[in-house]
Amino acid sequence: MGPFTAAQRFSDGDRLDVAGCPVRLKVDGRARRVSLRVDRARSEVVALAPTPRRLSEAVAFAHEKSAWIAGQLAALPGRTSVAPGGTLRLYGQAYRLETGSGRARKEGDRLIAPDDANWGLKILRLAKREALAVLTERTAVHATALGRPMPSVAVADPKARWGSCRPARGANLAAIRYSWRLILAPAPVADYVAAHECAHLIEANHGPKFWTLCERLAGDPAPHRAWLRAHAAELHAVSA
Repeated sequence: MGPFTAAQRFSDGDRLDVAGCPVRLKVDGRARRVSLRVDRARSEVVALAPTPRRLSEAVAFAHEKSAWIAGQLAALPGRTSVAPGGTLRLYGQAYRLETGSGRARKEGDRLIAPDDANWGLKILRLAKREALAVLTERTAVHATALGRPMPSVAVADPKARWGSCRPARGANLAAIRYSWRLILAPAPVADYVAAHECAHLIEANHGPKFWTLCERLAGDPAPHRAWLRAHAAELHAVSA
């Protein structure tokens, strides 16, 4: 069974150390069996169980597959720190990273910040401002196409979701929050996420009508979803 006893109780969301690797427990009522999957955004493995009672089985399975877990996590990209002289792609365009006097700013194909201890943080703040501006503009386009009022828009740094939509309630407008890291993705991919969240202004679920709206706004979702799955770890690896 590994380094635990059958009497131990586990809960949804518990985190374990399996041979030095992080593993998170998750109950998924849609699952038919105990399984493992890699959460590339969080650089961890998730042990899935169909019910809370089967979490101990998921723990045992994770320990049995410790070599597989170690191999999967070792293959993930490490942290990618921005640095002067490097480049950073925003919405598909490459920008040179430079130091310079004055405030942090974008000039042509350059991102410039003062040469001090906070240089990297200032560069990423530029990227976040760019993300908010671009995603706000794309949200306006899609909301207008759907005939819906413009929702409030914000960016944050969630680890598990690229966007979320809170429907309008009474006098309160809908609100959409995006991962700022979408600005690091190609333009069509980021635009798809904006379309996806705007589609939730009409359809709160992920049923056929919802996907029809997504395709109407941004074309076939499949390649964009595949790109995000394949590159999630790279986007989340960018740091100051």
